[in-house]
Amino acid sequence: MHTIYSDGSEAPEAVVEEACHAGLSCISITDHDTMGAVKMAQAAAVEWGIEVISGIELSAEVNGKDIHILGYFLDLENALLKQKLEEFRTTRFSRIAQMIENLKKQGIDNLSFEDIKAESQSDALGRPHLAAALVKKGWATNSWQAFDKFIGDKCTAYVPKHQQSPKEAIALIRQAGGVAVLAHPMVTNRDELIASFVDVGLGGLEVYYPNCPDAVVLYYEGLARKYKLTMTGGSDAHGKHKTNTWIGKRRIPCEFVEQLRARSKRPEHFS
Repeated sequence: MHTIYSDGSEAPEAVVEEACHAGLSCISITDHDTMGAVKMAQAAAVEWGIEVISGIELSAEVNGKDIHILGYFLDLENALLKQKLEEFRTTRFSRIAQMIENLKKQGIDNLSFEDIKAESQSDALGRPHLAAALVKKGWATNSWQAFDKFIGDKCTAYVPKHQQSPKEAIALIRQAGGVAVLAHPMVTNRDELIASFVDVGLGGLEVYYPNCPDAVVLYYEGLARKYKLTMTGGSDAHGKHKTNTWIGKRRIPCEFVEQLRARSKRPEHFS
C-alpha cells in the first residue's frame, strides 16, 4: 500500500490507523522508490498494536516495459540502499523539471517546480503530482485527462523514468537484506521473464491482487509453486487516488507473511 510519500493520498499514520480498523494484523508500506514513510508507520503501529514490515516498490524496465519489484524486510539503514534512493530522488526531480519545460513548449507556462512540490509531502515526485498541478491550474478537468493530453507515455511532454533493470532492482533489495518479489504480474503481463528473474534472486510472486478473477489467482499460485517462490499479496491501496481498491480489500493469511520472513533469514538469501 502507498502513502503521500509516493502516489498515495494518506499520511503513513493514517494508513496504519485504517489498517487497524480494517482488522489487519500486519501490513507493509511499499511506496515507489522511497522508504520515507516506513519509520513513521512503524512508530504509529506501536500504538495500534500491528506490525509494519519495511517495504518498497522499485521501478525497473525491460525494453520499455515497466517491471515493478517489491522489497520486504529491508534494512532501513543499509548504506547502498540509501545512496540509490537518493539518486532516484534526484532523478525524479530532474524528470519533473524536464516535463515542465516540455509543457512550456505547448503553451503551458504557468507551472513551476514549486507547484508540483506542493502536491506532494515527500521528495518522491511523480507524474500523479504533475497531473494534480495541471488540474489545479485549469489545464485538465481531472488527472486522467492530464495524462491523456499531456504526460502519458505517448504524449509530447512525457519524459521516461530512470532506467534500472529488474536484475539491478533485485540485487539492491537482496544486498539490503530484503526479499525481492515481482509485483502484480497479472498487470505487468511478462510471465516469460519470471524464470530469468528467479535466476538472479527473485524470492516471491505477488499472487493475491485486488479485482483478480479466481482463475488468474490459481494460475499464479501454480507459477509460484513451479519456481519455488513465496506467495505474497496486498491491496495496492492508494487512498482516494485509486478508488477500485482500499486497505484490507485483499488479505492474505499470516502464514504467508511468516514464509516471507523466514525466506529473508535463509543463509542462501545473502549469497
